[in-house]
Amino acid sequence: MKRSRSIISRVVALHVVAIGVTSILMPLALYLLLDQVVNSLHRDALRSQANTIGSFLRPQRGGGVALDIPAELQPLYSVDYGLYAYAVLDQAGGVLFSSRDDGAALFPPAKLGDWIMRKRSTGSVLFGISVARTVGDRMYWIQVGQDLAHRDVIVDDIVNSFFPRVAWITFPILLVLFLFDILIFRRALDPVRAASMTAASIGPTRTDVRLPEQSLPAEIVPLVHAVNQALDRLEAGFRAQRDFTADMAHELRTPLSIMRARVDALEPGPARNALRADVIAMTRTVSQVLDIAELESFVVREDARADLQLVCAEAVAMMAPLAVDSAKTISLSGAEGSVWVRGHPEALFRAVRNLIENAIRHTPNGGAVDVEVSTDCVVRVLDDGPGVPESERESIFRRFWRRDRHDSSGRGLGLAIAARVAETHGGSITVDNRRGGGAAFTLRLQPAAVS
Repeated sequence: MKRSRSIISRVVALHVVAIGVTSILMPLALYLLLDQVVNSLHRDALRSQANTIGSFLRPQRGGGVALDIPAELQPLYSVDYGLYAYAVLDQAGGVLFSSRDDGAALFPPAKLGDWIMRKRSTGSVLFGISVARTVGDRMYWIQVGQDLAHRDVIVDDIVNSFFPRVAWITFPILLVLFLFDILIFRRALDPVRAASMTAASIGPTRTDVRLPEQSLPAEIVPLVHAVNQALDRLEAGFRAQRDFTADMAHELRTPLSIMRARVDALEPGPARNALRADVIAMTRTVSQVLDIAELESFVVREDARADLQLVCAEAVAMMAPLAVDSAKTISLSGAEGSVWVRGHPEALFRAVRNLIENAIRHTPNGGAVDVEVSTDCVVRVLDDGPGVPESERESIFRRFWRRDRHDSSGRGLGLAIAARVAETHGGSITVDNRRGGGAAFTLRLQPAAVS
């Protein structure tokens, strides 16, 4: 049998079984208890009547006894309407006195001293007891019985009707209790659901988030505490990795600057030009690695504002010489006025610059790159390149991913930086192919809060 993974489902299922068993056992237990109490009261009443009959026995001078029942009590033992019947027997079992018409004993002499039930010929049930009583120097047996069908004997009726009535009352009560229990369980597990939502928000960019331990059930706190400790270790690992990357990039900048100065001092020629191009490519890679390291811990303030149109204009102006040197054109279109977005101007500039550089790299000579800025906080960078296959549209935003590993023109960091900037700003970046050919990169951002 497959078990449910939901704690509430398991508890509810077990609770349904418990309620079903309880709804049967509780009325049954109450019935047995009530039956025991009723029988005890019934027997105490019969024993009391036997003692009362015994108190009316009077010893006689010539031996024997006489029964003197007061007139006001005689209707209690009458044959037709009496609640009780009696018989007084000697030690040999002979009947001395009896309330029966035939003067016989109520029960067989063999049953003396026991609780007895005897079914009459009329169909009614006679329930009684035999009690020993000493009068003078002789012992007598006093039998007292009660017809259970008598109109004043309602005890057995109560017992017989108790079980079905209590069963019908118990089930609705338990059902209401069950519904309340579901609400209680859901309320008790609300902190667990809140902790789950918090856990879902934890990622490489939010390693500082921890699960709350204060309001959780005591049974789950050790697990949550262990998870938080694991997150502490992971955050320390991420921080060490980021620090190492940033430190290494910083350390490489100075040797690269020295190397470039020495290369520039060489005699002009093919070797010098090749070395210079390699140093420039290495310097750019180091700068991108530094950008990645900085963006790992970069946080955009809620009140940060940037003019997206101005950011794109500056990026286009900066990249225009590169496009011209590559025999390509670049243009800025769309919104002419300010487009205010929530964001950091420098970080957004890096993202747009990397998108433009990627477009220039993949656009053939004579092609065009267009940067469109719309008033709904969206930037589109369009190129005339080969486009991006659908199978690669997610991979290209990963770090160091390159379609052609033998292509040394890029290191696969520019698009990763743009994607990271979009993520830190609560935006997104996607790529599609244009109908006429080429790729269209779309950067969506959030509008700036109204001040």
